[in-house]
Amino acid sequence: MPNEGSYEAALRRSDEVHADLEVNSGAYTMLTGDRPTGRLHLGHYFGTLVDRVRLQALGVHANIVIADYQVITDRDTTEHIRDNVYNMVVDYLACGIDPDRTLVFTHSAVPELNQLMLPFLSLVTESEMERNPTVKAEQEASGHALTGLLLTYPVHQACDILFCKGNVVPVGRDQLPHVEITSKIARRFNERYAPVFPEVTGLLTSTPLLPGLDGRKMSKSYGNAISLCMTADETARLIKKSKTDSERNITFDPEGRPGVAALLTTAGICTGREPAEIAAEIGMGGSGQLKRYVTEVVNDYFAPIRERRRRYEQDMDYVRDVLTEGNARARRIAAATLDEVRDAMGMTY
Repeated sequence: MPNEGSYEAALRRSDEVHADLEVNSGAYTMLTGDRPTGRLHLGHYFGTLVDRVRLQALGVHANIVIADYQVITDRDTTEHIRDNVYNMVVDYLACGIDPDRTLVFTHSAVPELNQLMLPFLSLVTESEMERNPTVKAEQEASGHALTGLLLTYPVHQACDILFCKGNVVPVGRDQLPHVEITSKIARRFNERYAPVFPEVTGLLTSTPLLPGLDGRKMSKSYGNAISLCMTADETARLIKKSKTDSERNITFDPEGRPGVAALLTTAGICTGREPAEIAAEIGMGGSGQLKRYVTEVVNDYFAPIRERRRRYEQDMDYVRDVLTEGNARARRIAAATLDEVRDAMGMTY
């Protein structure tokens, strides 16, 4: 039996839940989310959005938080945040998120959720928060001093998950420590006060990491990301100017030829084909033929999503209503959970 804190144990539990979801989806409540720091791109789409739509279709109780408060964990400004939030909702809708089946809300509009921070902070130690690898990585990347908000970031995520009694969280391997600290908080609260919160499982994704067009991590700041809001022409221009190399024969070699490999990986994930198979097909066609092929399959794949996106962009009143109604529903859920918490703690007066 693997160590219960090991990756193997997390993978085993994730596999068990994935199997049970197919026959018992109504027993699961999912929480996931995004920070509104810019536009969503293909990495977000294939990494998380596809899976959210799949879980929604299965009948899982789905919740998505637009984590606007978390923007200021490592940034000094909230400039453009309103525009980013509304565009995020547009992207969700265009990709198939149904607000009748998936709750979409923002941190800042649900004070009852954020109030859970107070009792939850009493259940973790400073060292447990400081050794969270995501906190360390975020701090190093930003170059900022460690703020109180960044230090308590994992606890705030526990509030996101537990306010709605979430018991599954889609994650990559690097995000498992967040699920682990959420589980600790839930378990410690239940043991200290009363059984209020469920056991939480990280649903490990099998989707391969989609690199940016230059082979590095996909990021808007690197200029290597195809955003969901881009037009077909903008996509073509971005792919055309992506860096490859001088070798004419196209081969799939992620380490030796990162730019070429990134284009092949993008084409593979859009077509369901193996990147090496696409490389062999293009062969001596060179980077020009490769870029034309990638442009065609990306634009074909995202054409219906872009069409839906244009329709939602023309009806921003509806987009704002989705968020307003989602925030109101989230407040009702959070208020009920907070009442349970106060009752368990004997704090009802």
